[in-house]
Amino acid sequence: MTQPQEIPLSSLQPGEAGEVLRVTAQGPIRQRLLEMGFIRGAKLRVEKLAPMGDPMELVIKGYHLSLRREESSCILVQPASA
Repeated sequence: MTQPQEIPLSSLQPGEAGEVLRVTAQGPIRQRLLEMGFIRGAKLRVEKLAPMGDPMELVIKGYHLSLRREESSCILVQPASA
């Protein structure tokens, strides 16, 4: 069985989707991300990026949220197959 491809959420582009594999952040930031729904297996989609690329707007568990690039780089995802 092959290992799933892990990339940081921050590398996804608008319109791309993925599945959360793990959160590498520690402490209060980790807890906050988990509470927002970034748990293993959660499906998400990148809606759009701000003009300078930070923050990014996502849809996860049916709701929209904005996440800074620094925070999104701590979330490892498997890109959705086309």
